[in-house]
Amino acid sequence: MPQTSTMLGPPSPVLPRSKTSVIPTNSVTTKEGKTVRARIDPTLPVTDVVRQLCLNLKISQPPAMFALRDEHDQLVTDDNLRRNIRERVPLKLVNSPAAEALEAVTKLAGKHDNSLRLTLFSLQKFIREEQFVKEFLRRGGLPELILVIESSHGNTLAYALTAMRNLMDLDYGWGTLEASFISRVSQVLSTPITPINVCRPATAILRKLVEADPRSAPGPAVASSSRAVPAQPVGSVWRYGFDVVWAQIRRNQGLLDVLVQRLASAESGMAICSMMLINTLLSHATEAHWEEVSCELERLNVRKAVVLLMTNASMEDLTSSILDFQANVVRVIYKRKTAPSNLPWIVIWTSAKIEDYLELRRSTGGRDSIARSSPEKWVHLGFRTENLRGEFARVGLLGLDCLTSFVTHDPEYFAKVVLEQLNRQPERRCPLAVASSEVVELLTDHWSVFAPGYSTSASYQPLLLSFHRVHCLATRFFLRMWNESSASHEDLPRVTSLVQSQIKVALANESSRPWHEVESCFNAMQYRQVRERQMKELELQDDLLNKPPVRNLRAKLHKESYEFVRQQRIMCMMQGAWFANGILIPSSDQGQGRDSLQLKRPSRPWRFYRLDRSMKFLHFVDSPVKIPIRGGLEDLPERLDISLITAVPVGTCALPPNIAMPDAHTSPFGSAPTMSPLSFSIVSSHGTSGDHVSENAARFSDWTDGLNMLRNNQVLTKETASFVQTLTEIGLKIKLLDLSGERVDIPTSLPAGPPPLNTDFFFSDPVMFTT
Repeated sequence: MPQTSTMLGPPSPVLPRSKTSVIPTNSVTTKEGKTVRARIDPTLPVTDVVRQLCLNLKISQPPAMFALRDEHDQLVTDDNLRRNIRERVPLKLVNSPAAEALEAVTKLAGKHDNSLRLTLFSLQKFIREEQFVKEFLRRGGLPELILVIESSHGNTLAYALTAMRNLMDLDYGWGTLEASFISRVSQVLSTPITPINVCRPATAILRKLVEADPRSAPGPAVASSSRAVPAQPVGSVWRYGFDVVWAQIRRNQGLLDVLVQRLASAESGMAICSMMLINTLLSHATEAHWEEVSCELERLNVRKAVVLLMTNASMEDLTSSILDFQANVVRVIYKRKTAPSNLPWIVIWTSAKIEDYLELRRSTGGRDSIARSSPEKWVHLGFRTENLRGEFARVGLLGLDCLTSFVTHDPEYFAKVVLEQLNRQPERRCPLAVASSEVVELLTDHWSVFAPGYSTSASYQPLLLSFHRVHCLATRFFLRMWNESSASHEDLPRVTSLVQSQIKVALANESSRPWHEVESCFNAMQYRQVRERQMKELELQDDLLNKPPVRNLRAKLHKESYEFVRQQRIMCMMQGAWFANGILIPSSDQGQGRDSLQLKRPSRPWRFYRLDRSMKFLHFVDSPVKIPIRGGLEDLPERLDISLITAVPVGTCALPPNIAMPDAHTSPFGSAPTMSPLSFSIVSSHGTSGDHVSENAARFSDWTDGLNMLRNNQVLTKETASFVQTLTEIGLKIKLLDLSGERVDIPTSLPAGPPPLNTDFFFSDPVMFTT
């Protein structure tokens, strides 16, 4: 290949000897394949460098038609020119982004099959560049791209969708997408035979549209409870949101069915795509549709599909998505518990099958005779009163769901129990409906369903996903304890505490406990055994902790502790830290020696990360060795958008052979690398952005949980979850010391005062305190 030599500098074509001696030499390759050696002054702007190259190479076309790219086809800009010169990166003189945009739009409009696929393949990369995308949009490239998406299939469709997905990383340019485009993407995903390279970008597009809600637009914060949707300017990308996407999903009836079916796919990529879209729909569902979404997914048995994923050891990449789903389930449970019950109750009455019994008692003059229309109809099914909405006030729609599920699971058993209770003395009857609500309270307390959006579980909770089945078991256990202890109405708190004790034992270590052991624990335990264990527990636990005011206080302190730990993790990320760049171990390399992995050793094995003050970007630099990093971001030229991070899987890579970390399971010399327990990866919508190994467990916990807390308020490590729980318990004990020291009696409940005599009153606004 022919080579020449040239020198690029300030206006004078010849640089002083003292200056040229310290400027590295870069190679520059033209489109025709000609290579020149050039010394480029790093103080020049890129436009001047290109102009002088065109002048020295005697290129007749205007310099504005050209640009520089590095060996990885990344555009050379004023921001990275100095680094490319310093590291002697080979450069290429190519068409400018404006020229590439003009050519791309022309070929998209021509729609020639021979060139269209190649154009779309290049468009995936170029559309991430600001200079390119502005010219692309100005020349009408977006409508042409949409037409290709609506009419293509196979790899052409995959490239076009990926280009659109990359465009949507920007906060402008795609605010004119119509409902027909959203419908097309939904249709693509709802087709069962859609390949994975099409599913990935299509899923990401729908997720981005759901997240582009007017309430999330930059600007003044809007209360989530506000019904008014903030107006957006023409062309704003914040004009979509859940309601817009859900309307198109409902038109493509099979979309949710296909998503749930793909969770069982042997290809982990299909399962990950589907799980991420399901999580986005659940987490962004609006008040008008959240119940519809959750009910539709329940109909498709999505929880069972996720439980099966938990038992599949090969699905390690799904860990983050599964934990996200658990957090969404907690959110749904909380919303249903706090929502008023509005389902038809007639199913419960019909399943009881006591019409004939009550009519017989009425005709024979029984003392508890009752006609079908008697005002005491529901009391006979175990309610305290006939006001059913009031009966479910504590547990809301969740309580009614659980009772209905208990009834319909085994109607014969339910009818038998109701008849048994009616044949007892009134004071000895077990209040069945009340018992069901008590079990709901106990289960939500056990799984810390205190507030929406907060989940500190660091492990799988398959039994949480089987909430109704566990409720059915525990309610049956409640009835058996009531019968075996010959309880009366005054013994309701005692039986409830027995059930609470058994729930803690039966649901312990649920991530590794099979369902048949849980069933056996509830069904085989006798009253005497439970009572003896409970007496031992009471010696160690104050009954004060079980009172509702104390439980509410614990919930409040739990939220405060979580926020404290979250801020601590974020502060650690703002200070920054070094990580080793790990190496991936393909299955084909397992058990091979050190020599087989020589090519995978990173040339710059260290990376320093630092979170900026806005908490929007993660800045970093790679280095052969650890070097001093100044405060601020000047020494960190690269950055990663936090909003693009889709997962932070752990246990994903090994230490390179040239790095030693005792806490990270360094492999012995000459042996194949082993997976480090302190390793993690940062996966963004563009792919994996880095595989790293932490120096110690504390740094691993700070950063993995810090990244997840920034994304979706979720905790992955047991260390952080234990920290939150410990802070909560310490805070609770300190608060209770003030009360116990003053011998203040904490009531179980507070009686409601008399209603106001008239409407001549108002509620004052709450006082806001600022620091």
